[in-house]
Amino acid sequence: MDQNSNNISGQIKKKILIVEDDNAMAGVYVKRLENEGFEVKRVDNGEDALATAVEYHPDMIILDVMMPKISGFEVLDILKNTPATAQIKVIMLTALGQDSDQEKAKGLGADDYLVKSQIVISEVIDRIKYII
Repeated sequence: MDQNSNNISGQIKKKILIVEDDNAMAGVYVKRLENEGFEVKRVDNGEDALATAVEYHPDMIILDVMMPKISGFEVLDILKNTPATAQIKVIMLTALGQDSDQEKAKGLGADDYLVKSQIVISEVIDRIKYII
C-alpha cells in the first residue's frame, strides 16, 4: 500500500475530519489516525462539522449519525449539495444498523456506511485508506 503518510517524503498528509459526540470513541480514532499518518481534526456536532468542512477542506469526513443539533444524515445532505464540499469523501460510522439507514446514507452520497458494533478500528482504517 502506498505510504504517503509522512511529510519527510515531501507528500502532504491526507486530512480527516471526525464528527463524533462520544469523546472516548473520538479520542481513540484521532490517536489511531494520527499514528497512521493522517492530519486529524475532530468536532462533536453537525453545525461545527459543516463550518469545519468548509474551512479545513478535509479529504474525508468520518460522520456519526446521531448527534446534537444536526443529524449526520442532514450534515451529509448539506455537504453533498454544497459545491465547496460536494467532493469530500464521507464514511458514516454509526450505531444505526438498519438497512433503511444504510440505504438513506448511500442515497445521500455516503461513500461507505459502517456500523460501530460490527467493525473494529483496524477495519475502519483499512476502509479509509481504500476510499481516500
